[in-house]
Amino acid sequence: MTGNPHIGSSFESWLDETDLREEVTTAAIKAILALQISEEMKKQHITKTRMAELMQTSRAQVDRLLDPENGSATLDTLVRAAHVLGRGLHVGLV
Repeated sequence: MTGNPHIGSSFESWLDETDLREEVTTAAIKAILALQISEEMKKQHITKTRMAELMQTSRAQVDRLLDPENGSATLDTLVRAAHVLGRGLHVGLV
């Protein structure tokens, strides 16, 4: 009986072995940002329609911004959303 080849390996090493690290990291960052923006909108009682007005964009764009599975939001859009909410956006290399 052969042992499980994955015993002892980590999720991190699996991501490297399958070349999925970039895709998974991007999806996680997008999901976190969408959640943070959504929570801040709720905290400030800002609707999606009002957010679109404040950002000078469409409601559809705000829907895409808040969709954790939609990675089409640009850095400019994220910065505008943060600014409208009175927040900042920090991006850096680690």
